Amino acid sequence: MGDLLESIRNGLPLLLEQVLNGLQLGFVYALIALGYTMVYSIIKLINFAHGDIFMVGAFLGVFGFTYWHLPWPAAILVAMAGCALLGVLIERIAYRPLRAKGAPRIAALITAIGVSLFIEYFSSLKFVFGPNYRVVERPFGDFRWSLGGVGISSIQLLVIAVVLGLLLALQYVVYRTRIGKAMRAVAFDMDAARLMGIDVDKVIAYTFAIGSALAAAAGVLYALAYPQIHPFMGIMPGLKAFTAAVLGGIGNIPGAVLGALIMGQVEVMTAAYISSEFRDAIAFSLLILVLLVRPAGLLGKAGPEKV
Repeated sequence: MGDLLESIRNGLPLLLEQVLNGLQLGFVYALIALGYTMVYSIIKLINFAHGDIFMVGAFLGVFGFTYWHLPWPAAILVAMAGCALLGVLIERIAYRPLRAKGAPRIAALITAIGVSLFIEYFSSLKFVFGPNYRVVERPFGDFRWSLGGVGISSIQLLVIAVVLGLLLALQYVVYRTRIGKAMRAVAFDMDAARLMGIDVDKVIAYTFAIGSALAAAAGVLYALAYPQIHPFMGIMPGLKAFTAAVLGGIGNIPGAVLGALIMGQVEVMTAAYISSEFRDAIAFSLLILVLLVRPAGLLGKAGPEKV
């Protein structure tokens, strides 16, 4: 019994460190997942180009503090502004014409995949970002502290603090501003919102801008935490964030955050205690298991589908 307690006591700091690693990864996924869930709640579209906006944000942020010599908070803001504009352009050029023509949802879905591939391969051209991996030089040192034997890094604290701040800002926008009220109205009933005088296209553009800005912030934080970037880096985080949004309940903002935190913990714990080769398989298997029990996701509510 004494040996067991000693083993638990010795292993607890390592477990808590892995929990912190999972929080760091989960919070990054949360910012990406919010873009998926916000767009889906408004126009019922899975924007598969969202992971590539995350990638563009990472490059813009890294260029900001590496080549343009901006302070890293300013680099994050520049990346968010640039990707907000990119998100609005994608919505205006690729998706809005399809809505205007009443195209079926499958057409919008295929277009989203096409936009994703275009961004990836255009970004890999030499005169854009280039096809090679880039090692990120952090604009500050990664300091570590020990608290009760648990190692805590400055990168972890930075990621958690920035994401929590952005989540609070998003809550304020959605529930305390006119555009947030309009977004909730359009998500509830687009036709009724239009009849009440709400500019639906403007609301959708704002939704893409906000979601893309959050993805850009996630990209910069990801580049700081895992210092390597490349034009195809958005594929797997994008898929996992989408999985997190579905896991929590697609269209539900708290659900997206919850699903992302679960995904982060599952991925890190699998890599630490089972094998890094199985972390993706187990993470996606978790989604299947949850949806078998709760098809609407953990916090989602089943309802009639409008056609």
